[in-house]
Amino acid sequence: MESIKSLAYEVHMEELAQASLTQHIAKSDYSKVFVLVDENTKVHCLPEFMNKLGMAPDDVFEIKAGEIHKHIGTCSLVWEWLSDQGGDRRSLLINLGGGVLTDLGGFVASTFKRGIDFINVPTTLLAMVDASIGGKTGVDLGALKNQIGVINQPQMVLVFPEFLKTLETRQIKSGFAEMLKHGLIIDAEYWKSLRSMDNFADAKCIKHSIAIKNDVVSQDPTEQGLRKILNFGHTLGHAIESYFLESKDKPTLLHGEAIAIGMILEGYLSHELKGLSKLSLQEIKETFLNHFQRVEFDQDDIHAILQLLIYDKKNSHGEVNFVLLHAIGNAVTDVRVPENLFEKAFAYYKEQ
Repeated sequence: MESIKSLAYEVHMEELAQASLTQHIAKSDYSKVFVLVDENTKVHCLPEFMNKLGMAPDDVFEIKAGEIHKHIGTCSLVWEWLSDQGGDRRSLLINLGGGVLTDLGGFVASTFKRGIDFINVPTTLLAMVDASIGGKTGVDLGALKNQIGVINQPQMVLVFPEFLKTLETRQIKSGFAEMLKHGLIIDAEYWKSLRSMDNFADAKCIKHSIAIKNDVVSQDPTEQGLRKILNFGHTLGHAIESYFLESKDKPTLLHGEAIAIGMILEGYLSHELKGLSKLSLQEIKETFLNHFQRVEFDQDDIHAILQLLIYDKKNSHGEVNFVLLHAIGNAVTDVRVPENLFEKAFAYYKEQ
């Protein structure tokens, strides 16, 4: 399978990924090669990856898995490890894991010694089609998503779809939500083909989603305009994810599960403000509720979630900015939403 080119790096898939990694390390004269894993990828992915790497890294470091550990304290542990192991500015950090690990590992590499090279090897569907692509790195501030970070591109991204066999269905579906988003914002035919799919991890669809995100990011690397469309569903979705993360009496929602809710809510806002048809809105709602269980919200939940909107990274001059849809496949950015519509959006989500 051919590679997908971006502005500063390439995404290599399957057999080309292993060859590209070997060639890159051979020609780069790195002083040290380090691998970052979490407690899951250490068991399920690291042995296979070591076979693909074809060499012994200088050291491997394990962090705890899960969004709850995506904070500056974990970064400090990794920085100290790199320092203790003699890491310098000619070192390479390979991030082997899901979106939490590639976000955190990319941030660690971008800030250690004012920046060392890193390679992302995503092991979840979410990381393959979204988190590891595009150079966004960072960590959470408390329960607030991705408040600390930088945009810095990896040397390459290596996608090995066989790692998806280690995942439970819930994790696969979380990534599938981002693939559905790609269709909604820019490719109506892709959305149509995905809606009825049972194989959420189809290699051709993974490649297509990577190509969509790469194309958008290549045109707008620092999110000044077009790249904002990738945030559809994420304004309310991130607030929901943060709220459930910090609530002790609530189940933890995976990123894609929260974003799926966000896309229904922001679909409703699109209908009210940007002319998204009622039929398309209903199609969006039905599609996501076919794949993701409906989550219950009471008025206290909704109030607390809406309070978190003030921390959204897309805000400007004290205003909350949304990405909405004119139609499926046609997104618009920087939309300000009247507060009275938020309650109506949640009411629409809760309707049976």
